[in-house]
Amino acid sequence: MKKSIWVLTLILLLCAVCACGKKDEETENDVSKRKTEAAASGLHHAEITVRDYGVIKVELDEKAAPITVANFIRLAESGFYDGSTFHRIIDGFMIQGGALKDGKTVSMIKGEFAANGVENPLKHVVGTISMARAKALDSASSQFFIMVGDAPHLDGNYAAFGHVTEGIEIAMKIAKDAKPTDNNGTIPKDQQPVIEKIVITD
Repeated sequence: MKKSIWVLTLILLLCAVCACGKKDEETENDVSKRKTEAAASGLHHAEITVRDYGVIKVELDEKAAPITVANFIRLAESGFYDGSTFHRIIDGFMIQGGALKDGKTVSMIKGEFAANGVENPLKHVVGTISMARAKALDSASSQFFIMVGDAPHLDGNYAAFGHVTEGIEIAMKIAKDAKPTDNNGTIPKDQQPVIEKIVITD
């Protein structure tokens, strides 16, 4: 009797191990499938984890802004954004982050918007993710912003490259909680919300 119970227990354990292996295999297949679909559709997805706030999920539109999306993905996958902050926040407008870290350098990219001779159909409405830049049209590098208000005056002048699919309420709360020190949205260093990581999911 004891032997039968032992054999039955062993069989159940083996089944559980096989099931786990199957689950992991399916997960890997799912990831592979998502990447294939993303490559075909030109739509990629990222998760921005903000300390004490949660995860903002965004869809990146490679067809609208291929250079910008490729740059964002490259920086995210290299870990560049991990530990960076949202340093400029204006409630009703946008939250901006991804500034250069000490000792780091990032190449500037072509501005993908109408004023720079590039067709880009994306509009700067609530939830849009876009690239920050200096006055020069091709001066964007790593800084991005998420819209928490509509700003049509940015259309055609800044490279929008996707939109929030989940967690816009998190971006809104970040904006509401912010206490900028000036009209430009400057946030004191010790109060800047921390981007723990940005993960590209496909």
